[in-house]
Amino acid sequence: MAGAVTATVVEAGERMHTQYEIGVIGAGNAAEGIVAGLLRNSVLLDDRIIACDPAAARRELFARRFGIAVTDDNRRVVTDSYILLLAVKPQVHREVIAGFAELVRGDQVIVSIMAGVSTQSIERQLSHIDARVVRVMPNLPIHVGAGMAGVHPGRHASEADLLRAQRIFDAGGKSIHIEDEALMDAVTAVSGTGPAYFYFFTEAIIEAGVKAGLTPQQASLLAKQSCLGAGRMMVETNEPPNALRDKVTSPGGTTAAALASMRESKVFEGIVEGCLAAFKRSRELGS
Repeated sequence: MAGAVTATVVEAGERMHTQYEIGVIGAGNAAEGIVAGLLRNSVLLDDRIIACDPAAARRELFARRFGIAVTDDNRRVVTDSYILLLAVKPQVHREVIAGFAELVRGDQVIVSIMAGVSTQSIERQLSHIDARVVRVMPNLPIHVGAGMAGVHPGRHASEADLLRAQRIFDAGGKSIHIEDEALMDAVTAVSGTGPAYFYFFTEAIIEAGVKAGLTPQQASLLAKQSCLGAGRMMVETNEPPNALRDKVTSPGGTTAAALASMRESKVFEGIVEGCLAAFKRSRELGS
């Protein structure tokens, strides 16, 4: 990444020398967004990151898009990196960690974005050290610098480890410190999977627009821009959603008719139940 200014996430002199600042284990969509944020904001130079994935196509994408080192050897990543970003599917995390567990050192920080997997679970798998684990739940908009992440430090992680993890995810949007790890499953349900709810709702609006006579292109632009504008108003005005909704809703008007129909169809309750289903599934993944 030519011309970038190194702004290291690690203070000098407090760890063993490693070739890479961050080693990514699992080069999927989430990891792609994280790396994009780090490089876009010059938090790290491209020569300080390595990514590992069993799929050649994912390794090639990371090498081509970011110019970073890639490998299919998790053990190399663990040996040569200071911060280990665990970004594999939670269903396979035990098998993956077992493949390199004995190589993890006490001076390393393990940042996990695996849904439902507790810091205690990872600590138990690395029982030969006091593993410094930080659990994070990011979301997809990290790809465009608008992500949101909940961050919880494990029992051996220091305040500095927490701040390092937050700096990584702040590069792709915002982060919030979650003190009670039991609430990380709620973070998963609200913001981790939250963007999918908005995409789903936008799909429905586009479909309605087409049924009302608009072209798919017209309906798509109208729905997407409305979604963007609504989100920005909530963030920038800091007004609660119900207050903003009231500003759009005139008695006997079109919005009132739409909301009355949605209430009759129990759309609100359905969304709440959907979020809670994600919350329950996150807990199941960690069991």
